[in-house]
Amino acid sequence: MSFEAECPECAAGVEMAGDTVVGEIIQCPECGAELEVMDLNPPTLELAPEEEEDWGE
Repeated sequence: MSFEAECPECAAGVEMAGDTVVGEIIQCPECGAELEVMDLNPPTLELAPEEEEDWGE
C-alpha cells in the first residue's frame, strides 16, 4: 500500500511507500524539495527544516 500527498512547494503529487514513517525525509520528484512526513492519516508533507551549520562548535 502506498500513500500520496501534495508537495507544499510545487503542489505536485508525491507518492510515499507503504513503509514510510512520520519524520522521514523524502524528495519531491518534480521540484526536488526535501519534505518531511508529518502525518500518514491523512498523508501530510511539510518542507524539511534546513540543517544549520555548526562550524565545528
